[in-house]
Amino acid sequence: MMTQSGQTESQLAVAKLARAVRNVGSAVALGSLWAVTAVQAQVNDLPGGPAVNQLNFHPPATRIAEELHWLHWFMLAICATIFVVVFGIMFYSIAKHRKAAGHKAQELPEPIWVELGWTIVPLLIVIGMALPATKVIVAQKDTSNSDLTIKVVGMQWKWGYEYLKGEGEGIQFLSTLDPQHRIMSDSGKPEAVDDYLLKVDNPLVVPVGKKVRVITTANDVIHAWMVPAFGVKQDAIPGFVRDTWFRAEKTGDYYGQCAELCGKEHAYMPIHVKVVTQEEYTKWVEEKKKAMAALADDPNKEWTLAELVQRGEKVYAANCAACHQANGQGAGPIKALDGSAIVTDAEHGKMLQILLNGAANGAMPAWKQLSDVELAAVMTFARNSWSNRAGDAVQPREVVAARQ
Repeated sequence: MMTQSGQTESQLAVAKLARAVRNVGSAVALGSLWAVTAVQAQVNDLPGGPAVNQLNFHPPATRIAEELHWLHWFMLAICATIFVVVFGIMFYSIAKHRKAAGHKAQELPEPIWVELGWTIVPLLIVIGMALPATKVIVAQKDTSNSDLTIKVVGMQWKWGYEYLKGEGEGIQFLSTLDPQHRIMSDSGKPEAVDDYLLKVDNPLVVPVGKKVRVITTANDVIHAWMVPAFGVKQDAIPGFVRDTWFRAEKTGDYYGQCAELCGKEHAYMPIHVKVVTQEEYTKWVEEKKKAMAALADDPNKEWTLAELVQRGEKVYAANCAACHQANGQGAGPIKALDGSAIVTDAEHGKMLQILLNGAANGAMPAWKQLSDVELAAVMTFARNSWSNRAGDAVQPREVVAARQ
């Protein structure tokens, strides 16, 4: 049946359906946009870290970072100018000398000034870009006359810091993602917090205005220590030592992340550097050394089973639960500790060697950086938790012997 407009009833029905689909699609799109806007409205810029809808680099906190920002815009201006000139000439030539306008191609002898021009001009441009860049690179590599020297060790998946020289010498600790943020990530519905996946348990603390030399290495795979506000990104390579430096010119909290894909937990290796005044730094050093002295353990001490289990539970939560889970069940290729024959074996040597040297080609990382007491404690905890009931304790002196 035909309508007055000449359309069939089926055509009208299809048109109505199409309009309905478009209306639904528009409503969904608007709803999604509102939802995204609502979430973004709850998250604020993180001083020293990423900003909402950030397009440019982090605000610089060091002179090197300022130089890198200047280089970025300098190079961008040169590239944009070349782009505009080259494509402007090309499109002008296409428009003004097209065949449709009656122009005919001519074969002309190539003048020597053209040959010289397209050789010398690019050379001058490259030199003009290379000179300031080389100056910044040389400055980045000058780690001499540092006030502090800190060794940074990348490991799956946390950072180890050791103060080697300067005020605070001897201080060392591990820095890992705050457990609450890992729980938020695993939930699939993280809270809207400004420092999501950037909060750590132990930030690196340095004084303002002091030159800090950073020595990087790794004990498993390649990592990269990067703090954008400092203009620092240095690879940490197993078996090699690299170094860089920074001098923070203002106090505050500055954030970064591992910038080298290092495994399935790569997203959970944040960096937090706390820059404080000299007085605050001196106070922090004193408090940190007192805390380290209080926690210093005698590996020859005979520990009770209850003491080691209690200590081991904390070590496990900070270092092992991310892969093996809090219930010891593992996940995917990560082997379960609950019910494991290696864990419950009366002979402790096999488990000790895995903890000290790793296994499965690095899938299970080495944990030599933990103290003898911590390793003994976490072994004791695993052997006496969940369905495991070994009923014995691994003493620190066993770990000492296994290291030799």
